[in-house]
Amino acid sequence: MAGIYIHIPFCKKACHYCNFHFSTTKHLMPQMLNAINKEIILRKNELAETVDTVYFGGGTPSLLSIKDLQLITNNLKEHYLINNNAELTLEANPDDITKEKLIGWKNCGINRLSIGIQSFNEEELVWMNRAHNATQAINNLQLALQYFNNISIDLIYGTPLLTNKQWLQNIQTVAALNIPHISCYALTVEEGTALNKMILQGKKQNTNADKQAQHFEMLMQWAFENNYEHYEISNFAKHGFKSKHNSSYWQGKNYVGIGPSAHSYNGTQRKWNIANNALYIKNVEQAIVLFEEETLTATQQLNEFLMIALRTNEGICFTDKRWKIINDNFKKEILSTAKKWQSTNHLLISEKNIYLTNKGKFLADGIAADLFQLS
Repeated sequence: MAGIYIHIPFCKKACHYCNFHFSTTKHLMPQMLNAINKEIILRKNELAETVDTVYFGGGTPSLLSIKDLQLITNNLKEHYLINNNAELTLEANPDDITKEKLIGWKNCGINRLSIGIQSFNEEELVWMNRAHNATQAINNLQLALQYFNNISIDLIYGTPLLTNKQWLQNIQTVAALNIPHISCYALTVEEGTALNKMILQGKKQNTNADKQAQHFEMLMQWAFENNYEHYEISNFAKHGFKSKHNSSYWQGKNYVGIGPSAHSYNGTQRKWNIANNALYIKNVEQAIVLFEEETLTATQQLNEFLMIALRTNEGICFTDKRWKIINDNFKKEILSTAKKWQSTNHLLISEKNIYLTNKGKFLADGIAADLFQLS
């Protein structure tokens, strides 16, 4: 089982919180698409196994014409062993959704949409500099549900403007629309973003950790009451609607990343394509794929497993092949540290696994770091 990630670096409007600067101008789009299609062929020998997930991210892949998207999907099917039941996800902006595009996406083989809603609150969407408004978000979601049953939406919590009441209204809207999957993220202020600059200049209010914790707690309670499985720290799904692609990352499966700045992983090695769009195009045209890479040491592989696995509701499973190859001394150290966190009700240890309690989910990264091995 393996996955393919296609990075489409087109963006018509950047959010204040976004730390990507998409420099692919309109006149470069044909060259970029040609390069992506060529890289697909150049990298075909990197995945010998069957591909179970393809994810079109970005950027804004919903800006692609149906013709261009069909060309890419046909190219993938020609050069990779794509499972007939593979999950093919397309990220989309609400304002890009039309009846014609929905039909076209479906005809291209797309069977899952991930829609960047971020909020159903008008004031907040303006604050985040989003291209769509709240009415568009709801109307186009309802339209999308007529053609796709497997839909995920992104929501952001913990912004300075968002009250507890408004956050509850956002997640209640998800249940009212019967959206089967949501990914929810606390607003983070990244260095170099427009938002960070405006906060430093006193033009915008900074985030509040206590408010973000309240919103996360409300989210977990809402998910429990509405039968959404909290299967990863930021992800919630109705039965049968977990993201197969993202789950493959957390399970340590192989994947190939196509496009500028896209990442790949083969179990022991990680590499990432150059981010510069013009240089990416120039090199792929010459049949060169420039990337940086690192080979993970055994300790790095172990720590990555601990960090990623702990974020999921299964936690660190003792039947996982990655756990089985850990030497006994490390296992004892990990279990000893885990018992310390169990005594404070942040972790639970069973016969099968180590997993976070709801209280522990607030400190997931810190707990994982405490379990890390140093040598």
